[in-house]
Amino acid sequence: MRFTWFLFLLLFIPLFCFGGTLRGRLTDENGQGLPFASIYIKETSSGTATNENGFYQLQLDSGTYTLEFKYVGYKSKTEVVKINGHPVELNVQLLPEVLNLKEVVVHASDEDPAYPIMRNAIRLRKYHLNEALAWSARVYMKSVARMDKVPSKVLGVRVVDVDTGIVYLSESVSQLHVKRPNKVNEKLISSRVSGQKKGFSFNQASEMNVSFYENLLKIEGLSERGFVSPLASNAMFFYRYQYLGAFEENGRTINKIKVIPRRRNDPVFEGTIYICDGAWRLHSTDLKLTKRAGIEFVDFIRVRQVYAPVLEHVWMPVSQKFTFEAGGLGFKGRGYVTGVYSNYKVQAAYKKPPVIEEIEPEPQEAIVASTQKTKPAPKPRFKVIEPEKADPKEKPIHPDKLFSKEILVVEKEANKRDSLYWDKIRPTPLTKEESKDYVKKDKLEAIKESKTYQDSLDRIRNKPTIGNLFLSGYTYNNSFEDNYLRFDPIISPTDASILQYNTVEGVVADVKVTYGRRFDDRRRYIIEPTVRYGFSNEKFNAKLRTAYVYNTTTNSIVQLEGGRYVEQININSPIPPFVNSLYTLVAEKNYMKLYQRDFIRLAHRGELTNGLQLTANLEYAHRMPMQNTTFFSFKDSDPEGGTSFTSNVPVNAELADASFEPHEVLMASFSVSIKPGQEYITRPDRKINLGSNYPTFSLAYRTGIKAFGGDIKYSTAAIGINDEISFGLFGSSTYSAAAGVFWNKENMTLMDYRHFKGNRTIFAGAYDGFQLLDYYRYSTNNNYLEAHYEHHFNGFLFNKIPLFRKLKMQEVISLNYLNTQQSRNYLELGIGVEHILKVFRVDFVTSFQEGEKARAGVLIGFGF
Repeated sequence: MRFTWFLFLLLFIPLFCFGGTLRGRLTDENGQGLPFASIYIKETSSGTATNENGFYQLQLDSGTYTLEFKYVGYKSKTEVVKINGHPVELNVQLLPEVLNLKEVVVHASDEDPAYPIMRNAIRLRKYHLNEALAWSARVYMKSVARMDKVPSKVLGVRVVDVDTGIVYLSESVSQLHVKRPNKVNEKLISSRVSGQKKGFSFNQASEMNVSFYENLLKIEGLSERGFVSPLASNAMFFYRYQYLGAFEENGRTINKIKVIPRRRNDPVFEGTIYICDGAWRLHSTDLKLTKRAGIEFVDFIRVRQVYAPVLEHVWMPVSQKFTFEAGGLGFKGRGYVTGVYSNYKVQAAYKKPPVIEEIEPEPQEAIVASTQKTKPAPKPRFKVIEPEKADPKEKPIHPDKLFSKEILVVEKEANKRDSLYWDKIRPTPLTKEESKDYVKKDKLEAIKESKTYQDSLDRIRNKPTIGNLFLSGYTYNNSFEDNYLRFDPIISPTDASILQYNTVEGVVADVKVTYGRRFDDRRRYIIEPTVRYGFSNEKFNAKLRTAYVYNTTTNSIVQLEGGRYVEQININSPIPPFVNSLYTLVAEKNYMKLYQRDFIRLAHRGELTNGLQLTANLEYAHRMPMQNTTFFSFKDSDPEGGTSFTSNVPVNAELADASFEPHEVLMASFSVSIKPGQEYITRPDRKINLGSNYPTFSLAYRTGIKAFGGDIKYSTAAIGINDEISFGLFGSSTYSAAAGVFWNKENMTLMDYRHFKGNRTIFAGAYDGFQLLDYYRYSTNNNYLEAHYEHHFNGFLFNKIPLFRKLKMQEVISLNYLNTQQSRNYLELGIGVEHILKVFRVDFVTSFQEGEKARAGVLIGFGF
């Protein structure tokens, strides 16, 4: 008997325990598939979505389930299905929503009925934003990008290995944990990228978690300003609303509201939103951003969301989809990113939802003078009855130790899952095109990784052009070996150039070759020899730099460099060689001052712990002065043979004579920077540092050591701070400040002074430096203070001006301050326009010294 029962249990219990597959298709009234429709399972607080053709599939344990099928613009439908271990097919047809305009009471205010609905939704915005004190969910994401048109060349560069059709297909499964107000923990447990078996998806569920209950929505990469939500506290200033009707769903009245921008070019959405009557919460959204809203890189992006109750008074999104189209430089493409949420666990913030109560208006006088008109009835006033908060310690769903600054970790084995795993866990079935893409690209991957294929592509990529030889530099790639050779351009406005000119060396040939090699784990090394020859002073210089990135998690790099080379006396090298050559030849302004050194330098940089970075240098050098050897220029020469060129010895306010004799220097330096609260992402092959609510603090120390033949002795230290602050629609600001001191100043030369990033040309200098300051005059070995501030309005003002708005120009202001022993209070004020033709920036800058106007100028630079 026992054996019989054992056999019965062994054979028949699995029939009651095993689950099954539920699949089917969701169609409209014409039998057409409804793409990315939402399917919500009430018993499991889980959801899924249909694919582009309306098909869906679910893996469910045995049992009875209530499924709610939703699609924006259609009446939802509820079906009960029983799973008993066998595949079940359930096809569902949705009908268009029937809107009822009679159910809304129109007040005497004569305004559209949408406005009182939206006011109530806005009044409860912050409650719905925070109604889940904490929650977790499993998030399936799929990203698809298609290319419809590909040019043969872009800016003269051949386009290879890019075809039309699906160019990127990626799936991921993450476990997402969120705790109010700003704690996030995400673990990416599964990852699949078509054609990249070793690759990891860049899908990030926490980035996709967009909430229209926020006042301002920041969508990374689309705009620097952000976009005003239709539910924002100040939304009435940006939007008009139109009531389209209401329909019934599961005993709830759902209002359909059309969202209309008040002004054509504000950073706002357009489309429709659905609001639950009485609860005044989001039911679903179908909103779009266009070029008029100021988005970059794409023509439009459409955001569709569907919400469902995961607790009695808590609604969460069960599906989200972002659709986009883009075009430029001959390319045209489109794509989407979709997210499906399941297995919700929620800790409610309130025991009961908030309630809006209408306040009785104050009674009016019954009798008015016959010559006076009766005052209009006052608009009703409302107040929100605060909900009773839940005890945050009651049934917490997350341990405190779950959250840290690591907001996302990609598991090492995430990309090892096979196709059977994905077939089982994937909540949204692939389309035929997507399935074919996986099969095709997985087969092609082995071919593309072969030496024959990669060599064939390299033969096309490595063909030199006039553009890369003269302007951008030439790179020879060996893709199969994963190494490269890079040569500097012959002439470059911003980077190092092979051909240069200065009054010390005359015509200069400065040839640098960089050899780099990368490994599968992202470690890499470079070997960089440089040779330099001055045709006027007839001196040959050469140096060699080697660098090795040995830890990609901490981004640790060690460098060894040595040789004989010509350097700028200002250690910041503020003058690009091309700019100095141009000014020297055309305007007889030899701003660049040079010296020669024989040196060897050892350096190391790496992150000691999250947010804490250390850089250390040790250098021994023999430094030698240099003199002008040529005075040639294109400018008409003085008939008497005079010239406006200056000596190679700079003028410095703290030194009567800045010249120096040959000497030896042993110098050590280190700097520490810390960014408190720095968040980061951990991937199997690297660590990606993100932002923080705090600025970056730094401490730097440098000393000349009088030992081993060193002639220089001094010590200097500096503290600094820098950060970027967002002001939403008003733009963003960047600032930096540094203060330093010197001591033990036994023997120093001008090279050892604290130098500042100056500029004396029409071409803008570094924007974290000064634009009108002399390169050497106020270099100091005494106490100093410098500060820099820039505010980018990101179109806040210029968007109101049609021409600027059409050209996408943006406004910027700047302030630079310096205080040294000799400069006293030096101030620069600037106002500029950036994004001119996408890349250029023009500033008008005025400088003041001790309150007196010093210089003014117009500067041209790059402002993306």
